[in-house]
Amino acid sequence: MLELLIGLVVTVAVGYFIVKGYKPAGVLLTAGLALLFITGILGHSVLPSKIASTGNMFTDSLEYVKFMLQNRGGGLGMQIMLLCGFASYMTHIGANNVVVKQFSKPLAVIKSPYVLLVAAYIVACLMSLAVSSATGLGVLLMATLFPMMTAMGISRPAAVAVCASPAAIILSPTSGDVVIAAEKSGMTLDVFAVQTVLPVSMCAIVVMAAAAFFWNKYLDKKDNTPMERVDVSEIEVKAPAYYAVLPFLPIIGVFLFNGRTIPGLSLDIYTIVVLSIFVGAVIDYITKRFDGKATLDDLESCYEGMADAFKGVVMLLVAAGVFAQGLMSIGAIDNLLHIAETAGAGGVALMLILTGLTVAAAIATGSGNAPFYAFVELAPALAAKMGLNPAFLIIPMLQASNLGRTISPVSGVIVATSGMGHISPFEVVKRTSVPVLCGLITVIIGTMILVPVYA
Repeated sequence: MLELLIGLVVTVAVGYFIVKGYKPAGVLLTAGLALLFITGILGHSVLPSKIASTGNMFTDSLEYVKFMLQNRGGGLGMQIMLLCGFASYMTHIGANNVVVKQFSKPLAVIKSPYVLLVAAYIVACLMSLAVSSATGLGVLLMATLFPMMTAMGISRPAAVAVCASPAAIILSPTSGDVVIAAEKSGMTLDVFAVQTVLPVSMCAIVVMAAAAFFWNKYLDKKDNTPMERVDVSEIEVKAPAYYAVLPFLPIIGVFLFNGRTIPGLSLDIYTIVVLSIFVGAVIDYITKRFDGKATLDDLESCYEGMADAFKGVVMLLVAAGVFAQGLMSIGAIDNLLHIAETAGAGGVALMLILTGLTVAAAIATGSGNAPFYAFVELAPALAAKMGLNPAFLIIPMLQASNLGRTISPVSGVIVATSGMGHISPFEVVKRTSVPVLCGLITVIIGTMILVPVYA
């Protein structure tokens, strides 16, 4: 229990200093390194098994920072930088203004920005079927839908929250955690994903959309949040109308190059964004009457956007990753597992305990997958001991891990979207908190109604 107490104290300290205005990246990195040092002092392994030890606990801690810089800087970080660069480029060449001008006409009939917010949330949830990464999807939405949402009158914090939350509820039947959940439940993937998980997910999305409508409306009024609805007549548009397509090229690419629409042609999001930048530059080059110098000058805005993303977003992701590893390596998550394993409770009570612990671990670590993968190993054994249906325990845990990540100020998706939106991660979490709570309650009730308790 000492490890769990240390993890709790450090986590509270992180929240305190960030609320006090300290730079989040520095706070998270310092806290993560402190946890790794304490881990070494307590005699635990500092590094995960996939990383070779340097032979010293101090240098092992720094080795993990290096690993995160390589892993998130070159992987997810590069994706974020590319998308931020693309968004900056679209703004610079005037494509985003064209989108606002074109879309404002049909959307003008919808007077309430909160109705638009719900529509944007539903679209974002459907996008999760094509983009499995929560952070990748959040960044993609920030680069494409976010400028349009704010221009249509949705407040900046509410718009960021929409981009951060579509992956809170699982829809894709082929995502890795759904496959594992089906296996641990002893059910075929199609029966588990489509007949069991999907109805619960659809109910949760409807409830969360309604909650987002009322909660964001309440917060905007309470906090007197400035609404940024643009007077369309005042928008200066120098680019031609067909530029309205350019900001949506990454989304079009996700659906077009998925390996099914065009058989045999499958591109990852990195290549799709590079292709989108290339296509945008070629169209801009032709539009500018083959003025190569002007086109290359415009592309500088793309590179500057990438640099800003590294400073403002990627380093936050690296720091959050170090902090999460510190919590896991010190044994805080193992202590939570022990609590769940020794809980002598009935079927419903055990489901609630496992769901609550999964949410807590997801919030603390900022990861959706790690807590679920850890806790799901317990479910079949506990279900067998009590004669329960494993799916009754696993489905709420599956959804809870993703919901918990959506209200974690250190999760990749919250850090990335808040960084791109230039607001505090805590402001985003405040916006997502009530919809997530409503979604979690819906998942629990839906599971109790639709899934048999006993095997």
